[in-house]
Amino acid sequence: MSLIEQAGLRLLRGLEPETAHGLALKALTAGLAGGTGAITTDRLKTTVARIDFPNPVGVAAGFDKNAIAVDAVLLTGFGFCEIGAVTPRPQQGNARPRLFRLASDHAAINRFGFNNDGMDQIHANLLARRRRGIVGVNLGANKDTQDKPADYIACLTKFHAGVDFATVNVSSPNTERLRDLQGRAALRALLTRVLEARDALPGRLPVFLKIAPDLTRQDVVDIAEVCLETGVDAIVATNTTLSRKGLRSPLRLQAGGLSGAPLFEQSTRVLAALHRIVGNEVPLIGVGGISSAEDAYAKIRAGASLVQFYTSMVYRGVSLGGEITKGLDALLVRDGISSVTDITGVESNHVADLA
Repeated sequence: MSLIEQAGLRLLRGLEPETAHGLALKALTAGLAGGTGAITTDRLKTTVARIDFPNPVGVAAGFDKNAIAVDAVLLTGFGFCEIGAVTPRPQQGNARPRLFRLASDHAAINRFGFNNDGMDQIHANLLARRRRGIVGVNLGANKDTQDKPADYIACLTKFHAGVDFATVNVSSPNTERLRDLQGRAALRALLTRVLEARDALPGRLPVFLKIAPDLTRQDVVDIAEVCLETGVDAIVATNTTLSRKGLRSPLRLQAGGLSGAPLFEQSTRVLAALHRIVGNEVPLIGVGGISSAEDAYAKIRAGASLVQFYTSMVYRGVSLGGEITKGLDALLVRDGISSVTDITGVESNHVADLA
């Protein structure tokens, strides 16, 4: 981490969290983070859902909701970036304050409620990009819509020619009844409609599914079987949690989804449980609590083909992407691994199961 980034982080921590995040994005777009692009080696290269990734380390959705800093983020070393969540119509989200730092827990709680500028403006922002790099879009539904699948399809149709993948987000805890779509029957109906719409479009955009960590083993079985049946291209595990187990911060009882270090164990259990069911048939993307190369390595060994993070950058800066990527490559060298794909899921059977 540079001295400039250290000073910037100290400054941002003194501001209200959402204001600080907005300033961080502006600093990125101004070029203050620097960088030369995705870090890559032959060991780090991987192919998932027919997409060739220079490395498996990505920015999770939520960091750059409106796609204003995509180019700048991808310069810092990340292999890919996911924007959004995006809804068809602009949406203010829930009332502020709605983002809380839990510094003593290296975590955050948010109850944003899919605030974003809407698909038309965000699509225009993507079209204005100047550099190449792998970008996905996280698809959401407006809070007041009566037909949530139709909202996912509208966003998918808008972005299909301008992104590398699209993620159906049924896992945010901050949109009422959204997580109900994770049930077997509702999820099958949703994915069938979305994938039929995708197949009617030119090309074949990979469609991922993002799920919650607050699941039983039977929930995971149901989700995995629906994904295998419908042909989803990958599963993102996981979004934020409603659990507050083990937290120390005085802000721990704020409503919303918890992200950061406390999420690591539970999200990794869901990841490993999925891998034990789907094996290599459906690639998995590990998200939740990653703050080091060792964490990323553990996610991959538990079943992830790719990993994403966001909250740890609140405490460690955007340069953490490059640090984790370089550290992951060093771990592969240490263990004599010629390709990151060789270790995907090798420890999934040793991760504790879900209830």
